[in-house]
Amino acid sequence: MISTTKAESPFIRSLPDGAVRPARALISVSDKTGLVDLANALVQFKVDILSTGGTAKLLRDKGIPVTDVSDYTGFPEMMDGRVKTLHPKVHGGLLHRRDIPAHVEQAKAHGIAAIDLVIVNLYPFEQTVAKPDVSPDEAIEQIDIGGPSMVRSAAKNWQSVAIITDSRDYPSVIAELTETGGTLSLKTRFELARRAFARTAAYDAAISAYFNGLADDAFPDTLILPLKKASDLRYGETPHQRAAFYLDATAGGDSVARAEALDGGKAMSYNNYMDADAAFETVCEFDRPAAVVVKHANPCGCAEADSIETAMTNAYDGDPMSAFGGIIALNRPLTAGVAEFLAEPGKFVEAIIAPDFDPTALDILRTKPKWKNSVRLLKTGGCRAPSGS
Repeated sequence: MISTTKAESPFIRSLPDGAVRPARALISVSDKTGLVDLANALVQFKVDILSTGGTAKLLRDKGIPVTDVSDYTGFPEMMDGRVKTLHPKVHGGLLHRRDIPAHVEQAKAHGIAAIDLVIVNLYPFEQTVAKPDVSPDEAIEQIDIGGPSMVRSAAKNWQSVAIITDSRDYPSVIAELTETGGTLSLKTRFELARRAFARTAAYDAAISAYFNGLADDAFPDTLILPLKKASDLRYGETPHQRAAFYLDATAGGDSVARAEALDGGKAMSYNNYMDADAAFETVCEFDRPAAVVVKHANPCGCAEADSIETAMTNAYDGDPMSAFGGIIALNRPLTAGVAEFLAEPGKFVEAIIAPDFDPTALDILRTKPKWKNSVRLLKTGGCRAPSGS
């Protein structure tokens, strides 16, 4: 089943069962991960499938019966695929209210069949603009028009239509269809619609951010941040608060936010991320080997030297009492020498951020100190260039 919020809102609790048995699905995806399994499940429950272009070809090659959207609409795909689903027989099939007789009669009069399930993921605009040296023409060709239109039409009519925009939801949809004999509940359709509107909003935000960048507009009239949830946090600023961590989908480069959390270590809290980011941003200001110790948002030790081992020792010795339970950041890979120093009795740190970790150093940190795997180890892959360079 698609999971709803942990604590259901009064609106969600008030929804009746309202199960719908999809009779017709429209599938048009750029990312075809897991699609064949979902399509096979639909066929099992006698769902007719409409599809477009490469998606239709894939399904047909896998022996899955499919009708091309162009055959259904009587209108060919054209303009290099820019126009294929923008048609009244598609959007009328999605948008007409099944509970309003006039809508049903108008659909029937114009040969519009109801479409009960839409499976769409959008052109990979975000992935395209994240590539170095991508041209504006390349980026613009990855702006999806028909996809978001279908997503929004289906999501607006969620009481009758299910909309799936993420392949990670395929297994739970298949499970629900199997468990119920081919139906999807009203709560599931609402949750899918909620995710669909979030997806189109994030997609448009990424496009807006890209165009603002082309205009070199650092402070646009409307600032839209396409943030994607990365993880739940242990707690917020205080232990009684709930918190989650979100990433800017358009941002790249080395950062604590995009660091690889090596195995072991507790989940991060809000305060951990604040201190880790402060430490990382500080240490990246140095060209020479440098180390920083931060605790409760305050640097309690900072040093640069000819070696990362000396820098670490000097930074820690700046205030050993405050350094206990602090967060450490390095602008060079963590070596066995640094690990031996941190593993000495009486020392404890919450997290260590470094561009990389020597395998021997990892072994030392995970076996010698009493805290062993409780420390968070964040591998950034690098350190952003110092400001002004």
